[in-house]
Amino acid sequence: MSDIEQLQSKLSRVREEVGKRIVGQTDVIEQILVCIFADGNALLESNPGLGKTSMIRTLSEVTDLQFSRIQNTPDLMPSDITGTEIIRETDSGREFAFEKGPVFANIVLADEINRATPKTQAALLEAMQEKQVTAAGETYDLPRPFFILATQNPIDQGGTYALPEAQTDRFLLKILVDYPSFDEERRIVQLYTEGGRIPDVDRVLAREEIQEIQQLVREMPIADDLRDRAVELARATREHDQIEYGASPRASMALVLTGKARAFLRGRSHVKWEDIEAMAPPVLRHRIIVDFRAEREGLDADDVVQSIVADLR
Repeated sequence: MSDIEQLQSKLSRVREEVGKRIVGQTDVIEQILVCIFADGNALLESNPGLGKTSMIRTLSEVTDLQFSRIQNTPDLMPSDITGTEIIRETDSGREFAFEKGPVFANIVLADEINRATPKTQAALLEAMQEKQVTAAGETYDLPRPFFILATQNPIDQGGTYALPEAQTDRFLLKILVDYPSFDEERRIVQLYTEGGRIPDVDRVLAREEIQEIQQLVREMPIADDLRDRAVELARATREHDQIEYGASPRASMALVLTGKARAFLRGRSHVKWEDIEAMAPPVLRHRIIVDFRAEREGLDADDVVQSIVADLR
């Protein structure tokens, strides 16, 4: 078995281990893994109580990644996230030292990012984009791999600061988490309310292996016609009569890159159109703004994206 096949076989075990604690949500877990292997960041939208923190914490344990959680509030300052200079007593006297903030981790859960002020949001997005932090004239590299999962609650808008569209474009994916089915919810209740302890999970992937996968994803070949269709898909959002603002070229790159990551995750060495189709909604839903005609017909961004995808088949 080649090194690539060994890595792909481990990815099946990753999902099995996560499944010990997280019931259902297979599409969400796949999209988070796609985002990590494409070396991007994700914006996750869901109602409260759907297991976001447990899901990310479990993924960090299975992949041997350091986990950190930031609870965003209106009084949170940028230095509370990135870190700050402090004075320390040493044998030679007092000296300044940089105390690293919670963003210095491999997986960072930025809970309710829309509760942070725009200044704090910008600091977090800068770290996400540049993968480094600058403080007091010094630049500090963030650990690799580095992944931010920012969450926002769609039903509670009091005291929030909505992310501008120009900033949401920096997230590779916007992932939606729905309620579990009846059978899944019954299993969740049974798992967490009846007797035994929370199941242990095994570490399956090392940090170095994740970085290797990220490189392999970049190098995966894609047919010229598939790449062109991905570009056509992104460009079609700029010309569609139900879309007020279309997606930027970042969307074209994201469609190709996440298509590669999904193909690798599913044990293939080549990209299929079904990979691009599957990744189109999470790649595009936060990058387009539907106009009043679509809203009047009860259509959202996903509906319009699916219609564009259907036209390109």
